[in-house]
Amino acid sequence: MHLTALILTLGLLWPVGPPPPEILRGWQPPPGPYAAGHRGVDLAAPPGTPVVAPTAGTVTFAGPVGGRGVLTLTLPHSGTPPLRTTFTPVTPLVETGTRVAAGTPIARVAPGTHCPETCLHWGLLRGDHYLNPLLLTPRAPSRLLPVGG
Repeated sequence: MHLTALILTLGLLWPVGPPPPEILRGWQPPPGPYAAGHRGVDLAAPPGTPVVAPTAGTVTFAGPVGGRGVLTLTLPHSGTPPLRTTFTPVTPLVETGTRVAAGTPIARVAPGTHCPETCLHWGLLRGDHYLNPLLLTPRAPSRLLPVGG
């Protein structure tokens, strides 16, 4: 399934909010697998902010990585390999193996050093390939306006 069609099918939510959070730092894909880049987006969120599942999925990891709490949600029916969305720094509220519905609280934003301000780093992967998680966010439909107002 093409990613655009898949996104329309999944009906995703923002992981923090409403309203949609401020994006503190956008996605900057690295030029190579080991090169510098920003493999996700940073969303403004103070410590303790609930993080919800942006769509139905299965928690495939919930625990510490490099001293930070991480949660990975694998999205079923999203192709092969399936899409995985990641959240850090967080305190997980659910265990690995838990199936969740869209909007289910899965974690709380934890204090961390990833951003100058506290934030939620949100990532998206298919296999080992990083994607822009903003592709998953709901957008208003486009409207064409007449030329000249």
